[in-house]
Amino acid sequence: MSNIQYARANLRFLEDQSVKDTPIHRLHPMIKILTTLVYLGVIISYEKYEIIAMLPLLFYPLVQFSLADLPARLFFKQLLIAAPFVIGIGIFNPLLDPTPRLVMGPLTVSGGWISFGAILFKFALTVLAALQLIATTGLNEMGAALLKCKIPRAFVTQLLLVYRYLTVLVEETAAMIQAYSLRTLENRGIGVRAWGSLVGHLLLRTMDRAERIYQAMLCRGFAGELQFIREYRLGFNDIAYLLGWSVFFVAARFYNIPEWLGRLMMGVGR
Repeated sequence: MSNIQYARANLRFLEDQSVKDTPIHRLHPMIKILTTLVYLGVIISYEKYEIIAMLPLLFYPLVQFSLADLPARLFFKQLLIAAPFVIGIGIFNPLLDPTPRLVMGPLTVSGGWISFGAILFKFALTVLAALQLIATTGLNEMGAALLKCKIPRAFVTQLLLVYRYLTVLVEETAAMIQAYSLRTLENRGIGVRAWGSLVGHLLLRTMDRAERIYQAMLCRGFAGELQFIREYRLGFNDIAYLLGWSVFFVAARFYNIPEWLGRLMMGVGR
């Protein structure tokens, strides 16, 4: 599978996951957005050496995988796509911060390696939370929830349209690359001379399809603002979900749970 086809499959993958009927999918979209924001805020607040203290927060995406029936393996594949960028950001930390911070027998770990590990761990937790939010809510439901949160309608409309037209662009690109590959005798990729023509045709095809989509939206009553049909009502489960996770996140932030458990197991905890 080519990279562009893989990207198209990824876009559809999250949308396909959002139509499931699980306890997490049935929660109010606004509650899931607020819970995710609290989660992200807590993760960002950790210091660069507090990688062990963050371990309890791994419990949140694991519970989401279980209750929402999400395929964890495919989500971790999504992480690998963006991982090189994060590695590029933190790879020089061991060189910039060689101060010893941890000694485990003959092994001495510098502060740079610990902070590098913390960056990777924060990246994994935050990206997983964002992907799970989209996979359990869907872009349309998230747009409706953002409007409930008083986010400007123009911003929400632009966000949803960009996502939809991004899908169109990726699908048209995949179709053109597949057609090009079928017409070439040797599968050596796209030649440099063909790139100019392909990009021009891609622009024309995308504009043509976008125009047809816009005409279809007008036929369905689109007047410059997206309308959301489904209405959600806050229930006890929604409030309990938000409060329960928020209390856990804040408790994990202010109490070093792994350290406390370690002391308890060593018999010196109170």
